[in-house]
Amino acid sequence: MNFTVGFKPLLGDAHSMDSLEKQLICPICLEMFSKPVVILPCQHNLCRKCANDVFQASNPLWQSRGSTTVSSGGRFRCPSCRHEVVLDRHGVYGLQRNLLVENIIDIYKQESSRPLHSKAEQHLMCEEHEDEKINIYCLSCEVPTCSLCKVFGAHKDCEVAPLPTIYKRQKSELSDGISMLVAGNDRVQAVITQMEEVCQTIEDNSRRQKQLLNQRFEALCAVLEERKGELLQALALKQEEKLQRVRGLIRQYGDHLEASSKLVESAIQSMEEPQMALYLQQAKELINKVGTMSKVELGGRPEPGYESMEQFTVSVEHVAEMLRTIDFQPGASGEEEDEEVALDGEEGSAGPEEERLEGPE
Repeated sequence: MNFTVGFKPLLGDAHSMDSLEKQLICPICLEMFSKPVVILPCQHNLCRKCANDVFQASNPLWQSRGSTTVSSGGRFRCPSCRHEVVLDRHGVYGLQRNLLVENIIDIYKQESSRPLHSKAEQHLMCEEHEDEKINIYCLSCEVPTCSLCKVFGAHKDCEVAPLPTIYKRQKSELSDGISMLVAGNDRVQAVITQMEEVCQTIEDNSRRQKQLLNQRFEALCAVLEERKGELLQALALKQEEKLQRVRGLIRQYGDHLEASSKLVESAIQSMEEPQMALYLQQAKELINKVGTMSKVELGGRPEPGYESMEQFTVSVEHVAEMLRTIDFQPGASGEEEDEEVALDGEEGSAGPEEERLEGPE
């Protein structure tokens, strides 16, 4: 059933009023804003009662305004743009009232009460019966029609109902559907928020485990450095011991060589003496000194292989292979107490680890 609009000169005003009414609809209750109207930081408006309902649903543990317990505030998301609204301890009562919107609502209600500005659907006329208003709804065809269409027209065999009844019913159905959709959106948003929190928790746990991993490897490196220093010190001591012995022998042999060279020089000078008597006075003593010097036994020499330091070789292949087997323990607990116990255990096992690092000497 097609229909036209009567009183066409009023169409523009009616359309403007409808457009204005759409701007004054609360996205929560889907009705015109009821005072007081609060404005959110994102510049969207809500009935304070609706804002309080959304806030209470998002913060079930927040105390009501009349409670003696002081709350630290809370937060909820704007139903229009999903912007997060952070409230202080006063809750929604701390939001600023939008007096401009409240004044517009008052003006709109005054203008709507005038007959001249009645809504356009009050002037909808039947296209087949131009003098009849659309006042009933055909349930069979699911279209609005007039009474004459039911009596004489195309809908005479159809089931009909009063137009206001169907209007209220369908508006209620649509409102319920929107409420369910909004509730579904809230649940989806809650799931998104939970998953965002899971992401944040993953990042925090990973950062903490990386710190623990670095600490444990640094402790292991400290053990290796300490053991390396001990082995290097032992090697240096043995080196100094051998060098002192060999250098002592070098000094002994050097002293013997110097004395022997001086004796040879003295003997040669004596042999050049032309006077036999004077020569014979010194010859016997020189002969004895040369004989004695030739029979002197020195302190010996370093045994073969004395210079070798191969006994200080360290085998680390088995330790390196063991280090390559270090891996994560999926069943290990992440609690701090367990971590402290594990760290204490590592410190206590430092001794056997050092023994393994010593290698064969």
